[in-house]
Amino acid sequence: MYSFQNPNIAIAAAVDITAITALLNISYRGESSKQGWTTEAELIAGETRADENMVQRVMQQNGSVFLKYTNDEQQITGCVNLQQHANKLYLGMFGVAPQLQGAGIGKQILKASEEYAKHSRCTAIYMSVISLRKELISWYERHGYADTGKRIPFEEDGITGTHLKKLEFKVMEKTLSV
Repeated sequence: MYSFQNPNIAIAAAVDITAITALLNISYRGESSKQGWTTEAELIAGETRADENMVQRVMQQNGSVFLKYTNDEQQITGCVNLQQHANKLYLGMFGVAPQLQGAGIGKQILKASEEYAKHSRCTAIYMSVISLRKELISWYERHGYADTGKRIPFEEDGITGTHLKKLEFKVMEKTLSV
């Protein structure tokens, strides 16, 4: 198993599914998410960003791992899913506890994601971001991600909330130096 430079970051296991699911939900949905700047509560109604079955399915996909960031009490306060597709890594399900956003955890997870991508011999990381999330898109741009010009419709799935506006994803990518 890969060992990260940051001792707070490790690859998650099945035992972490409940904590990761809870973290993703409080990071993006409902009132609790409004404590942080990554909330989607104004765009999507409901309390669910992911359920345990969804997280488990993603975790079990070939080439997929979740990274977890744990604090000194071993609580998961940040996570991200990485999925390898040929020589690129898809980054998704990126969450940080709302009350800790702005403390640098997200930057550390992003750095570990790039470290993992290079270890996996990937030449780029890409992601899909709701196109209306200007502040989040700016954050990714400051970290070297650029708009690819590709857009993907964001369809409701009956699990992850009701859209309050018409939504689409903007695909962003960062080329990695080898």
